[in-house]
Amino acid sequence: MEPTIQSSYEEAKKLYAQHGIDVDRALERLAQIKISMHCWQGDDVRGFLNRDQDLTGGISVTGNYPGAARTPEELRADLEKAFSLIPGKHKVNLHSIYADTDEKVELDRIEPKHFESWVDWAKEHGLGLDFNPTCFSHEKSQDGFTLSHPDPAIRQFWIDHCKASRKIGAYFGEQLGQTCVTNVWVPDGFKDIPADRLGPRQRLKDALDEVFAEELNPAHNLDAVESKLFGIGSEAYVVGSHEFYMGYGLQNNKLICLDAGHFHPTEVISNKLSSLSLFADGILLHVSRPMRWDSDHVVILDDELLDIAKELVYGDLLGKTHIGLDFFDGSINRVAAWVIGTRNTIKALLRAMLTPAEALKQAELEGDYTTRLALTEEFKSYPFGAVWDYYCAQSGVPVREQWLAEVKSYERDVLLKRGE
Repeated sequence: MEPTIQSSYEEAKKLYAQHGIDVDRALERLAQIKISMHCWQGDDVRGFLNRDQDLTGGISVTGNYPGAARTPEELRADLEKAFSLIPGKHKVNLHSIYADTDEKVELDRIEPKHFESWVDWAKEHGLGLDFNPTCFSHEKSQDGFTLSHPDPAIRQFWIDHCKASRKIGAYFGEQLGQTCVTNVWVPDGFKDIPADRLGPRQRLKDALDEVFAEELNPAHNLDAVESKLFGIGSEAYVVGSHEFYMGYGLQNNKLICLDAGHFHPTEVISNKLSSLSLFADGILLHVSRPMRWDSDHVVILDDELLDIAKELVYGDLLGKTHIGLDFFDGSINRVAAWVIGTRNTIKALLRAMLTPAEALKQAELEGDYTTRLALTEEFKSYPFGAVWDYYCAQSGVPVREQWLAEVKSYERDVLLKRGE
């Protein structure tokens, strides 16, 4: 480790210690947090089962930056490169369409054997796996409905797909010794104002009841349900609204997924965490960056990300919250997008740990809002960067922007050659 990194860290520790903040302890806590990095950033949500199928379900990826992964082997290589530049040991979030098999298999017939290579790879690298049924980009979802479809046969196809996905999630958890979160999101909704809002929601509720009917070991698999405000093609009405899934999740003991881009533009999920934590046993986060709509931009260290991290740390919610990323950008180097978003998420958590949370709460209780504001603002310029640099160096990953040179080299030596 460079002497300047070590000395800057020691000086930073002294400043934080004046406010009772144990920096070494903060880094120990940080190292235990696993971020679930989404595989679909690496290939623009194409997957491998139905690569020729157009994206549907309101999903759109813009940009044609060279080097998108075309095979499971390429995608895993890209993930390995990204993880080599990110401190800590984390997880990979897979969608069902990322099955690694030469067999022609439909979504309602996928099995653990179609993901054996992913499990072997995860074991080799000490990673966990999370999972998602893929209820979009399929001929049976082209009219915008899946689990709430009025056609019983099509609805059953998606029910069977979600059932199969849960078993794969349980297989991941059992094999890897890390609980898999299997998250259900469906794009169902209407472009224009429906005559019947209740009917589709009744069908969705009944379908979910069937999906979740089989009890699975919670040490292996935890179920989550994810809402959305609107999407392309479902601007007027989404069956799986926030109210629907909050009610369903609380009633049926499922994780409730809060996606940063799935609410009204003036809503933020940071303000929902404390309320939900009082009633839900667990929470799933999809950390993203909406820009005017659910556009899933690469996560940056903005105010909302910092507020999400503060809520998790100040409220002691890290033990019940599963943190995943959900963004996709085809206009920039895809490996760099992973590195930027994941490092920023970890940075935000560290920064929250390096604030005098208890002193701020005490000042607030005493009505001393002057101290609350003063300390909040002063800590924005405390030497957080020195601690982050030390953590990266200690973890054996590049410090500051040094990682970019490695990504550029990987782009030159690997990514650009994929188009040849």
